[in-house]
Amino acid sequence: MATFSHSGANTLETPLIDDTVKDAVDYEGHPAIRSKTGGWRSAAFIIGAEVFERFVNYGIRANLINFLTGPLGQSTAAAAANVNLWSATAWLLPVFGALVADSFLGRYRTIILSCLLYIPGLGLLTLSALLPSSEFKSPLFFFSLYLLVIGQGGHKPCLQAFGADQFDGQDPEESKAKSSFFNWWYFGICAGILLAYIIVCYVQEDISWGLGYGIVFVGMVISLVVFLIGVRTYRYTNIKQDQKTPFARIGRVFIAAFRNRRTAPEDDDQALKILPQQSHEQFKFLNKALIVPVGVEQDEKIYCTVSEVEVVKSLLRLFPIWATCVVFAIVFAQSSTFFTKQGATMYREIIPGFEIPAASLQSFNSITIVLFIPVYDRILVPIASSFTRKPSGITILQRIGTGILLSILTIVVAAMVEIKRLKTAQEYGLVDMPNATVPMSMWWMVPQYILLGIADVFTMVGMQEFFSEQVPTEMRSMGVSLYLSVLGVGSLLSSFLISAIDKITSGFGQDSWFSTNLNRAHIDYFYWLLAGICAVGFVAYLYFSRSYIYKKV
Repeated sequence: MATFSHSGANTLETPLIDDTVKDAVDYEGHPAIRSKTGGWRSAAFIIGAEVFERFVNYGIRANLINFLTGPLGQSTAAAAANVNLWSATAWLLPVFGALVADSFLGRYRTIILSCLLYIPGLGLLTLSALLPSSEFKSPLFFFSLYLLVIGQGGHKPCLQAFGADQFDGQDPEESKAKSSFFNWWYFGICAGILLAYIIVCYVQEDISWGLGYGIVFVGMVISLVVFLIGVRTYRYTNIKQDQKTPFARIGRVFIAAFRNRRTAPEDDDQALKILPQQSHEQFKFLNKALIVPVGVEQDEKIYCTVSEVEVVKSLLRLFPIWATCVVFAIVFAQSSTFFTKQGATMYREIIPGFEIPAASLQSFNSITIVLFIPVYDRILVPIASSFTRKPSGITILQRIGTGILLSILTIVVAAMVEIKRLKTAQEYGLVDMPNATVPMSMWWMVPQYILLGIADVFTMVGMQEFFSEQVPTEMRSMGVSLYLSVLGVGSLLSSFLISAIDKITSGFGQDSWFSTNLNRAHIDYFYWLLAGICAVGFVAYLYFSRSYIYKKV
């Protein structure tokens, strides 16, 4: 026979004194008083810090491909692959930053330490841009580029999770505000990105790359200052001693399940009896973690609670959703690479003597998001709620799926615009004139940016809320990093596809789909391929999302 470990019995909670927030402390280490800490008063500083950080990040990201093909002299395919590789690193490193924060340092300390890497990286980046062409310019540029990414890896997941910590999910009013927080968080992100497109991209292309990178350096300093101003208002998560290593507890469940893999069937049946009904059949192998075999030395026994097994199961349920969201990220990756290179060949003068920088075309994406988020939050959600009786209007997974569908439409429109651009280049005899401006207005590209912006509001915000809320509270930084890692894997897959297709299509003396001369390239073929891949991914997403079991929050 075997014995079983159970989660602790229900205990009565004492009333909160002075309306304090459970498991939260203020900056002095005292229990956080609801009326004096957290909420929108704290979230405003955190969103403000994020506005400047995104201004910094996109001041680098938006025009990176043009810096690589310009001052550093790389080919279009090599530059696109490098941008995607750097972007993938930037989106994936937050997983490790979240691990450090959730297991060791906590979110606040991780944010501060990350800034101490982020800011010097920006300083070195500025220096590399100011250097004349030399053998040191490129190595210094890439070193600083990846140094600041390490800083971003700790900053990005923790700042958003820290912002979510300012709202108590157990309080009805704050819980409602918390859902709205994710919308306004993304609104702040896009406001910062829009400023980067308007200011930094113009300075970089029309004045000086060094000055442009200097501006983003100052922006990150301002971000840190804004964050520190709110220190006295923040709620800090008071993590219990046994919660400092949530990943160790997850590992313990897997180890216990593996050790007990050959237990008797009757023991399995008893384990099932203490699990919630919905979890009986899902990931049944983990049920064995609840078994404590007899005849085992006391110091070798592993005791796992029902709640610990449920946490591991909830994390495994996230994986199919995570994997199928990657198709959206592949489309998203094109906005800072081939969309920008397309725009660079087109007519972009809006008034005599003033030409919009190609990278600034991405501002239409941000403008759409900034305008659409209030419409979604204040108009569409209440309308949808009147039909569905759900506070959020539609479920989070329905929101994400809507965005994925719109991303497919985005890439289809982009392919059609590229076909039009290539035909125009042929009609005017510009096929062998790569530096000539194709007599086709950049306004043709606006619909694809608008569609991508609307898709972002659905999928990007949806993923942030979904992965943040469907993990345990003490692992919220990891939840945010899961959403970011979707974008990282999407960038990696995009980079892989570009490299493989470039190698295949450039054989036998033919022009590559990604020829440096875009008038001889076939980016439209690439877009159609992506549309097909995304359609398959969307069908898979529908299948997995229909059977997903939400964690109770």
